[in-house]
Amino acid sequence: MDEKDLLLLHLLEENSRLGAEELAAMTEISPADVKCRIAELENERIIRRYATVVDWEKAGDGEVSAIIELKVSPERDFGYDRIAERIARFNQVRALRLITGAYDLQLVVTGKNMQDVARFVSEHIAPMDRIRETATHIIMKTYKENGDSFFEREGAERLPYSF
Repeated sequence: MDEKDLLLLHLLEENSRLGAEELAAMTEISPADVKCRIAELENERIIRRYATVVDWEKAGDGEVSAIIELKVSPERDFGYDRIAERIARFNQVRALRLITGAYDLQLVVTGKNMQDVARFVSEHIAPMDRIRETATHIIMKTYKENGDSFFEREGAERLPYSF
């Protein structure tokens, strides 16, 4: 993987609908090379899939999302991987991460309402072997998701970008 591949990945992550011609102009490589590079990144499963960021509150879906933090006893020879694999199989789990800090795993889950989320945690997650503690945080409003701001103001103030 070279700098051009990394640039392609950043551009596609920002807007996966960019075509080969646009990407070629932005990366200064040919459209044919763009297509080859993307195909290779897809074959290597570096590009996992293409997704749409949806403002579910605006769409009127009515689902509730929550962040669930878990304290987990790691398993000898496997660490957190096996318990994470089991948790990831649930359809309610939208994201699952190993994190630093007071908790070990962080889940983002969805349900029809708060009771649905609570039931999922109490019936499926909390009783699992190796789960020592859970903390549930209901997401009340999303302001930004996957780099996309949900603010509707025209000409919103942009903060300076720096490293």
